[in-house]
Amino acid sequence: MEFRLELVMVPVSDVDRAKAFYADQVGFVVDHDVRVHEHLRFVQLTPPGSACSIAIGEGIVQAPPGSVKGLQVVVDDADAAREHLLAQGVDAPPVQDLAWGRFTGFRDPDGNEWAVQQLPDRTGDDQDR
Repeated sequence: MEFRLELVMVPVSDVDRAKAFYADQVGFVVDHDVRVHEHLRFVQLTPPGSACSIAIGEGIVQAPPGSVKGLQVVVDDADAAREHLLAQGVDAPPVQDLAWGRFTGFRDPDGNEWAVQQLPDRTGDDQDR
């Protein structure tokens, strides 16, 4: 039995502002933007290369805007990811080196928090297998 995580709801206060942030600044792909009815709008965005998407919108989640903490994407190069974010006007802290990877991150306009991780080199490392 497989259980694949494919969609995470992210609560936002302004759908158009959040959509522009994720698509135009961070670089997520807009998969859908559908107004189902007056009180329901569904916007799905996917990080490039990811099998999991996020959903923002109206009437899709009850959590307060900005309440999601700890979302994480994985990149090949944390320094390049940080430079991309900074070049797009997204605040990203300096890359931090830890035993389990190299990290930066960002917050969306509502304060939802993302970690950006570069996985450690595991070539020849059998300790965690």
